[in-house]
Amino acid sequence: MHAIRLHAFGPPENLVYEQVDDPQPAAGQVRIAVGAAGVHLLDTSLRAGQGGPPLPLPALPHIPGREVAGVVDALGPGVAREWLGRRVVAHLGREPVVGGYAGATVAAADGLHAVPEALDSERAVAMIGTGRTALAVLEVAQLRADDVVLVTAAAGGIGTLLLQAARNVDALVVGVAGGPEKVARVRALGAAVAIDYQQPDWAEQVREQLGDYALTVAFDGVGGALGRSAMQLLAPGGRLILYGWSSGTATEVTTDDLYAGGLTVSAAVGPAISRRPGGLRGLERDALAAAASGALVPAVQTFPLAEAAAAHTALERRATRGKVVLVP
Repeated sequence: MHAIRLHAFGPPENLVYEQVDDPQPAAGQVRIAVGAAGVHLLDTSLRAGQGGPPLPLPALPHIPGREVAGVVDALGPGVAREWLGRRVVAHLGREPVVGGYAGATVAAADGLHAVPEALDSERAVAMIGTGRTALAVLEVAQLRADDVVLVTAAAGGIGTLLLQAARNVDALVVGVAGGPEKVARVRALGAAVAIDYQQPDWAEQVREQLGDYALTVAFDGVGGALGRSAMQLLAPGGRLILYGWSSGTATEVTTDDLYAGGLTVSAAVGPAISRRPGGLRGLERDALAAAASGALVPAVQTFPLAEAAAAHTALERRATRGKVVLVP
């Protein structure tokens, strides 16, 4: 089969498309003929050699990719035959398995989800990782119809899902994204206010367009100066929901923000998500069901597997729309 392998940490060009042996499932595992493999921002950090929580640097050579969807084409000892030939999706997690950037990979049978008929592989793989994260964030936020919600990176994989969920409860949504094309996408998704955060006065534009409405919730997956500005837009008593810092720096929160501003700040991922009652599998199941029903529609941008380096480059430059997925 063909796979993407990393032989040395460094730039995207170090991701090499090459022929490798087909993986063989061990006891309790299945082999999946990969139809789609998710690309995560964390993948780019590991490729560059920037290890750390939640994952250490892998041993080299390494096939990246922790989210896959496809068809089960081989079973390891002890796996029920009912899985053979089924369309499945799985988050490979931290297991020492062949990664998802490949024509085939192996996964633990007890981590599989059958893909609903209404979903293709690309959208299924988007929901198994990005979708479950979005649901974890929404679980913390507890949105209401009277909320006025700001979504940062609203054209991204998680951002588009948060925006849709806020619209589903009839909240008023402000979406901010980088560049005119992404802003148009955010407006098309139903944001009442769509602003280009690359404009230096973007926060003031939000205030002006909201008028008498007060911002009650801010979803921050960007951090840095953008996250700080988003927090400062919140009305007293507002809720700041943190789920990442794609800018490379976490949003600074001071005691004055918490006490004088009366803000509630919640971290929705990291240790918080791993400690939630019921674990991650329930979130994965609910995310797939939401996409199958049409309640949440993941935005997906695909690249051929052989162009994994281009996918990493686009992701690092914030030149992507929605979840990035590789298709063998």
